[in-house]
Amino acid sequence: MNHDTNSSETVRWGVLGAGNIARRFGLGLGHVPNAQITHVWSRRASTTGAYAQQFGAGACASLDALLASDVDAIYIATLHDSHADYALAALAAGKHVLCEKPATINARQLERVLAAARDAKRLFMEAMKPPFYPLYRKLREHLASDPIGEVGLVRAGCAMANVPADHPAFSFEHTGGALLDIGIYEAFLAVDWLGAPLDVQTIGRLGSTGVDTFASLNCRHERGIAQLFCGLDLQGKGDALLAGTLGCVTIHENWWNPVRATVRYVDGRVVELEAPFEGGGLNYETAHFCDLIRAGVLESPVMTHAKSLQMISMMDSARATLGLKYAGE
Repeated sequence: MNHDTNSSETVRWGVLGAGNIARRFGLGLGHVPNAQITHVWSRRASTTGAYAQQFGAGACASLDALLASDVDAIYIATLHDSHADYALAALAAGKHVLCEKPATINARQLERVLAAARDAKRLFMEAMKPPFYPLYRKLREHLASDPIGEVGLVRAGCAMANVPADHPAFSFEHTGGALLDIGIYEAFLAVDWLGAPLDVQTIGRLGSTGVDTFASLNCRHERGIAQLFCGLDLQGKGDALLAGTLGCVTIHENWWNPVRATVRYVDGRVVELEAPFEGGGLNYETAHFCDLIRAGVLESPVMTHAKSLQMISMMDSARATLGLKYAGE
């Protein structure tokens, strides 16, 4: 692809993985103009074939075949433990990479991937959907013109008690756990509003499979405090609070798929914001990524490399406190 600002140029996607997240990506791509899935590969030929048939893509017989195809970008939708290796392989093949969260399982891996992206002069972005939703963008625009002052506290959490026992989130082998599966969302919110983490204090527990099933984080950031929690065996309300010197914002549940927010000011004003989304939500980050490719931009100004590093560093600190170390670390 020629890197210019021609918004009509089609971005050709290769999908690595053919599970639930990959299917959601494919369905979302139907809402992204001038983008199409042309190739797919996963470890199981049957799922690769089914995915290819559903989305009209070519079924690749191997990873090498996928990376040798004429796709412009690779979407990595595999289990956490494979993200870094697949990202490095795709970048080495000259492909842009949109990698499902968490981009890697630790900061050391992410630093290698980001260095490879710089060397290859290719775009790499962690697929972190919240900032691209219409509601989140609308909230940012509203606060730019009618601010709540300096945001000094972020409080957010997600806990789901209905996660099946055989879900990869419970797999030690595949580096599951509440922190990497869910907590990375809360880490994003904290970093996005408060800046880099300076200190992370964690209380939590490990489950029978060896991964963390619940974690509560108190974090000191450059511009304030974050109180976060994530869990795989408890049910918790999924809203978020941004507290500022002139007011506060509640992003109503589920805040990571936001539709509605309430802004309350110290002068008594209350502003309700609403913005529905379409396509399942993944389409917004994908559209942003496609625009960056066309413009020849190698780092998202929204989901920056620095943010991804800060987020995974928070997860590293939390896991260290819990004594959770994965194979090879």
